[in-house]
Amino acid sequence: MGSPHSALLGSEFVGFDAETATATMRFTVNTAMTTWRGGVQGGLVAGYLDDVMGYAYVAATDGEQAPLNLEISMQLLGLIPVGATIIGKGRVVRGGRRVIFLEAELLSEEGQVLARATSTAIPTARPVPPPEAGE
Repeated sequence: MGSPHSALLGSEFVGFDAETATATMRFTVNTAMTTWRGGVQGGLVAGYLDDVMGYAYVAATDGEQAPLNLEISMQLLGLIPVGATIIGKGRVVRGGRRVIFLEAELLSEEGQVLARATSTAIPTARPVPPPEAGE
């Protein structure tokens, strides 16, 4: 079961490389994420970057912990158009007991870097999803 935001982001977890602490995700851009310019709204680009950085840390801790962001710094390098499939690469730069450092990139299917981010976060116990309605 994915997080409720996964459908909005069109998130698909592709894999995790434990050696480099890097998660790979695929996102399908839906119209609700875009502006009149035809690209993803800047603040929502941060959602993609945050998602892949978070998955990297969750995977690196075998699902036991999740990051709680203190700050995210982002660079927008290209328009992410509606209908595009983008690839997210998120990596744990350093995972400590009190603070963790993460980074991510969003790439077009052709490999062009569209956005990048870094995050400083604190490690927390991974939240337990509430039971589904009707259970």
